[in-house]
Amino acid sequence: MIRKNVSILIIIMIIAAISSSAADRVTGKMFATRSEVIARNGMVATSQPLAAQIGIDILKKGGSAVDAAIAVDAALGLMEPTGAGIGGDLFAIVWDSKTKKLYGLNSSGPAPKAISLEYFKRNNITRMPMRGVLPWTVPGCVDGWFELHKKFGRLPMMEILSPAIGYAEKGFPLSELIAFYWGRSVNLFKEYDNFQKLYAPEGKAPKKGEIFRNPELAETYRKIASGGRDVFYKGEITKRLADYSKKAGGFFSYDDFASYSAEWVEPVSVKYRGYNVWELPPNGQGLAVLQMLKMLERFNLKAMEHNSADYLHTLIEIKKIVYEDRARYYADPRFVKIPVEKMISDEYAAERLKLFNPSKANFEVKAGDIVLEQGDTVYLTIVDKDMNAVSFIQSNYSGFGSAMVPDGLGFCLQDRGALFSLEEGHPNVIAPGKRPFHTIIPGFVTKDGEPFFSFGVMGGGMQPQGHVQVLCNIIDFGMNAQEAGDAPRFQHEGSSEPEGGIMKDGGVVYLENGISAEVIRDLLARGHKISPLRGGFGGYQGILIDFKRGILYGASESRSDGCAIGY
Repeated sequence: MIRKNVSILIIIMIIAAISSSAADRVTGKMFATRSEVIARNGMVATSQPLAAQIGIDILKKGGSAVDAAIAVDAALGLMEPTGAGIGGDLFAIVWDSKTKKLYGLNSSGPAPKAISLEYFKRNNITRMPMRGVLPWTVPGCVDGWFELHKKFGRLPMMEILSPAIGYAEKGFPLSELIAFYWGRSVNLFKEYDNFQKLYAPEGKAPKKGEIFRNPELAETYRKIASGGRDVFYKGEITKRLADYSKKAGGFFSYDDFASYSAEWVEPVSVKYRGYNVWELPPNGQGLAVLQMLKMLERFNLKAMEHNSADYLHTLIEIKKIVYEDRARYYADPRFVKIPVEKMISDEYAAERLKLFNPSKANFEVKAGDIVLEQGDTVYLTIVDKDMNAVSFIQSNYSGFGSAMVPDGLGFCLQDRGALFSLEEGHPNVIAPGKRPFHTIIPGFVTKDGEPFFSFGVMGGGMQPQGHVQVLCNIIDFGMNAQEAGDAPRFQHEGSSEPEGGIMKDGGVVYLENGISAEVIRDLLARGHKISPLRGGFGGYQGILIDFKRGILYGASESRSDGCAIGY
């Protein structure tokens, strides 16, 4: 009887040990949710599986990576309007295999020319609102599509947009996470009639697995495909947007659209342990990634062990230092000169690291002496058979943007202007025709002059933190593309917002499950304020490129509905 009881106890202990482990894997890290997707002829990774399949179909038809990116983004504007759509902006980094060069596109739009700081002063508004007409900026997405297509496209635009048009007309079933955010927005935006008519057609939000159709968006896409970018910026759609603005009390005019054009920009980079990490310059926040890496290269992170207290403390404290620069200096470079090269220099990194204390959390940090937060976004990355690659991010800013739906067009206008400062003299202060500080950033890595890694991490102010954590996972700790995204993350909140100021009280550190209690105790002893898991750790997709062998490794983490598909 004793032997029998001992045997039962041993079995119970084994079962308990198995059930408490992070995952049932025989290869790779135990926290990985699945293996990488491996292919030769092309890869698509994005946040919605039906959209990812559209991208693969475009590649199989002979389309370029950019053709597939536009097709996927159009589908996401329909299937994931909580994060994206043609009422928003886009940024892209493109690797062109012929020229062996990276190209950057900033397709973010400016504030209307009729709006100014004086309007807010007269009306005693001290902070930019998140909804309604005031945070509108000109949507740059459609012009971005056509700029990319003109330079790198192969298929006609009608063929590229046809899959999204078909889904908009016939309908598609909502995926789980998107349905959750969709329902939350429908409940919050009761006062916006057009929004409710479009996104709650039967008086309630569609649920997971329910079919949603958007014939108005299908017609808008059809007009764009046949009429080109001018139908959106100088034609029928422009007039309808201007008319809607006038009716709703907004500031848009026909000329705001007619005078808009996306901007080709030079990506900027730093070398990190032999890899060149590339981001786009401001008005985006990609510079924060490079500033953080420039400081982190001075530390032996691998020796600290992944997600140890020393490692997390180092990343959190350097994030605090960099984000004060982000709050104070990142703005539209057409309105203010930003010393980009100085901010990513060795000398500036050394100077700013004087604020770092290895044993104690900082409670106040000032911006450097030179011369934002929550957001919903979609990210996609695609590599075609010729090893052309695109890192592409697109957004309405917060969920469903401004919640304002122009009559009969099938999409929301973004609220990106909510990130303007209303502090007179601030580099990011609102001004007519000025682009606001932007949170969405595509990432890219090259090594020895060849493409290595195309990736992004969605989620407002989480994005630079997410980029750095993914990069350290791959470069410092040797993780594969899937493991790098699945590894437990931290998010620090409480840095100064885009209007500047000084961080106070040290902010709050949120930790995902999988970080040990011992590490949490150590961080608390150093003065960090720790809060339990509450979501918001970003959504990652990435494609790692083995250029010499012609092999692609795709990854999409479990925090979103998406997937990677190869062929």
